[in-house]
Amino acid sequence: MTDFDLTGVFPAMTTPFAPDERIDHETLAENARRLERAGVDGLVPVGSTGESATLTHDEHVEVVETVVDTVDVPVIAGAGSNSTREALELSRRSVDVGADGLLLISPYYNKPEQAGFVEHYRTIADAVDVPQIVYNVPSRTGRNIEPGTVELLAGHENIAGYKAASGDLGQISEVVERTRDEEFSVLSGDDALTLPVMSVGGDGTISVTANVEPERTVAMVEAAAADDYARARELHHELAPLNRHLFVETNPIPVKAATEIRGYGPGRLRSPLTDLSPEHRETLDSLLADLEESRAESLGLEAAEGA
Repeated sequence: MTDFDLTGVFPAMTTPFAPDERIDHETLAENARRLERAGVDGLVPVGSTGESATLTHDEHVEVVETVVDTVDVPVIAGAGSNSTREALELSRRSVDVGADGLLLISPYYNKPEQAGFVEHYRTIADAVDVPQIVYNVPSRTGRNIEPGTVELLAGHENIAGYKAASGDLGQISEVVERTRDEEFSVLSGDDALTLPVMSVGGDGTISVTANVEPERTVAMVEAAAADDYARARELHHELAPLNRHLFVETNPIPVKAATEIRGYGPGRLRSPLTDLSPEHRETLDSLLADLEESRAESLGLEAAEGA
């Protein structure tokens, strides 16, 4: 079993596309290197933010392989599906090209019962020997993974964490409570809730915002982990307007526009996703400019350079 610390900041990477909609592997690698330099703790390609729903299985694995070959930090590959057999195939193929761990969205559309979730995740964990993260996002899947189900799954040696994207802080706190005796990480899946989740015992974030503000996201999570909540709150409030705006339309529409505005590659999306509306893009442009203007002061870069 691959051994790495499942705490800190793990950007949910975007997948850049060339004008012909093929994957832009050069930009993908550049973004992976940029995020690694910013101090993130790992990378998560081909999740929801990576438009996995529009990738073929071969493309999916190629994206994972590019990221693995580019960076030294752990790579946690999105590999979920609403079919256990398909998720198992993607998991195996991702690990074969070097993924250190797996992020597994809960089966969507067919809406299994809680027993179905247990069977699904245990089947993959029994067959693939890397750390795996249970991903709960009811707004996309139509079904909630209940805290008791997460507690059952946390006892498996390969089920190492939980990505919490329900928006229900009470439920997330209960998951932390129920899994405290296991070697098990609870990671925020909502950027707006990263600090609240950490305040009740969470271990970090799988973050959309970190694609465009990785240093600030890392600084906030590190401050919270060190119990410096005054500093963490300051950074949380600096990021809050961007956190909200990156979800004003369906993810990853706004974050793809944000990476383009910042010069991190093309903002193209695959259909049926559409470009960010002009009024939302104007606001996003202003938010990113304000964050860039305050970057040095916020992160203490001037003091560091003068030391």
